[in-house]
Amino acid sequence: MALKLSEAAARKVKELKRGQDLGDDVFLRMGVRGGGCSGLSYQLEFDNELSANDKEFEIDGVRVVCDKKSYLYLNDTTLDYVSQGLTGGFTFLNPAAKSSCGCGSSFSAEPSEEGVHEHHH
Repeated sequence: MALKLSEAAARKVKELKRGQDLGDDVFLRMGVRGGGCSGLSYQLEFDNELSANDKEFEIDGVRVVCDKKSYLYLNDTTLDYVSQGLTGGFTFLNPAAKSSCGCGSSFSAEPSEEGVHEHHH
């Protein structure tokens, strides 16, 4: 279980890094934050500062970092890159997303609630 990059996404990330002259200390940060049409939206950016809560992955020669909270939602998500006319871009393929909207950049998901039991008297 981890984050995944499609071949096209990995290629595009490397291309963008080269195009922006970013060094090897720069990684791709994937995350989730509140907001967006369905309650949560995806975050994708280049970053070079790791924090204590970050998990780091090496995928296809690309360093990908995700904070632990976002990872609960992004586990098993594949970042894909689609190049088609004006709507091309990065898309997140998230098997955990319960509902997503047309923009493809926000979704709602239920965090797993293991260990939460309701007691009825």
